[in-house]
Amino acid sequence: MLLPEGITGFGLELDPRFVDSMQLITGSLPAEYGFRTAGVVDISTRTGGFAPGGLFDLYGGSYDTFRPSFDYGGRQGKWDYFVDGSFNQNSLGIQNPTPSKNAIHDQTEQYKAFVYASRILSDTSRVSFMGGASYSDFQVPNTPGLPPGTSPDGSTQWSSQMSTTNFDSSNLNENQNEQNYYGIAAYQQSAGDLNYQVAAYGRMSGVHFTPDPVGDLYFNGVASDVKRDLYSGGLQADASYALGDKHTIRAGMMLLDEYLSADSTTTVFPVDGSGNPAGPAYPIPDNSVSHALFAGVYLQDEWKILPEVTINYGARFDEYYSSFYKGNQPSPRVNVVYKPTDSTTLHAGYARYFTPPPLENISTETVNEFNGTSNASSVTNGISSVTAERANYFDAGISQQVTKHLRLGVDGYYKTAKDQLDDGLFGQTLILSAFNYAKGRIYGVEFSGSYNQGGFAAYANVAWSVAQGIRPCATTSRCASSRHSARPTWCGCRPLDRAGKRLTWGRHILTCSFFSPDGSTRRRICRRNSPSWTTTRLRRGNRVGHRRWRLMRCRPKLLPPAPGDCSTGWR
Repeated sequence: MLLPEGITGFGLELDPRFVDSMQLITGSLPAEYGFRTAGVVDISTRTGGFAPGGLFDLYGGSYDTFRPSFDYGGRQGKWDYFVDGSFNQNSLGIQNPTPSKNAIHDQTEQYKAFVYASRILSDTSRVSFMGGASYSDFQVPNTPGLPPGTSPDGSTQWSSQMSTTNFDSSNLNENQNEQNYYGIAAYQQSAGDLNYQVAAYGRMSGVHFTPDPVGDLYFNGVASDVKRDLYSGGLQADASYALGDKHTIRAGMMLLDEYLSADSTTTVFPVDGSGNPAGPAYPIPDNSVSHALFAGVYLQDEWKILPEVTINYGARFDEYYSSFYKGNQPSPRVNVVYKPTDSTTLHAGYARYFTPPPLENISTETVNEFNGTSNASSVTNGISSVTAERANYFDAGISQQVTKHLRLGVDGYYKTAKDQLDDGLFGQTLILSAFNYAKGRIYGVEFSGSYNQGGFAAYANVAWSVAQGIRPCATTSRCASSRHSARPTWCGCRPLDRAGKRLTWGRHILTCSFFSPDGSTRRRICRRNSPSWTTTRLRRGNRVGHRRWRLMRCRPKLLPPAPGDCSTGWR
């Protein structure tokens, strides 16, 4: 069942506690997956029927972390149910912008809940219901000692038009609230070789950024209060039919309707022809609504052409209508899996992708409203021209079971795209907006390994990736094209290393993980090379009792990013 995409924020919307099993599907995706094709997170939720009883966790530690959580599930007659809830509070809600251990003004409180219920109707059918909610508040961290902001020509301070002539940047009070709610109802039926499912779903996703009305004007010359609410609803139907021993036919459709309400009030200074403030600040309201309709159908065949060779081929057709763009595309897909031996698996595939832009964009009309103000854009082309991305994706790799306990693998990929989509932070708010590169290409290779023996488990991944774009063809305020070369290098182009170990004995668990990426967030864009940093986490746990209680103690050690020529967002 599909969970519609929401507005991107800082909070973790889905609590991992309700996950029974999870698989990340990447590479050349089969025809059943459309629209958002960067990867598919396939989650099977926990149920009360297979794991009755409850569990209570209390987790705490550094950075004022306090995180209680619970879950409970069971079976009553033909009903199977499971509920989960958690609360998370700490003083490091968003990445610390300073090299100090403790961030300034970085408190967060996050609430999450999940409920699952299913009822068996017959030996071959059932209905299922799922729902979730998350509510999060974030303080935006401050950097002390910032100089007062200046006008575009760098000569006149914005404070010349304010009663405040001195403001400490460590006292800024910017905040962001994020809310997500969703519900899904599904009917499943099995009739011989035919299996099908029909589901209806709905979701509300909202983000509200509130500025410091005085400090933001003092440092930036603009203070923006931005609120976006995205409402989604739709239907999904999928079916599979076993046609003999060699063919499994799959078909389906998806319909998704989205509605976006975007309200903002931006306080700015009027400026003269030289860009200097020419009067006191005043608010500019901007309220708009947008609408989009997604529709897609697919048909594919999983053909076991030989005992060692399986081919999955098919196609889908997608249609997209929105307030600012209309488009469609047929997308063929083919994947081949070859197992010459029981321990060796090779795969290769090709996929044509059609990725519509998200609704939460900034229009040309909005950009033009700020002409002659301190929030004027140096680029007049608004994001209302953002279009769908059309891409060709190639993938190949091998997985080898070297010994009974050791597995190694390597996977390579290459993607070319027209109107490649990306998103960035425009202006002072921390809400993402989309834009296009005229052309793009992404390629890389990943090496993986895992080792399991008894109570010991270890894994390691090393990946190298390059992403390049040519000519951003839709930009907005605070996004100056002069900051981008013809083939800019993004954070994420350097190696990405992951490793971890787990040791269990009796009721004791010891885990240690390492994460060494090239930049702390994919939202960063670097002029040249990004800084390196490492996160190390050590955790020791003790099981107390049987299933119902667990006590964990954690000692994280964070090595913050080294200073480098990389700035968060675009300015």
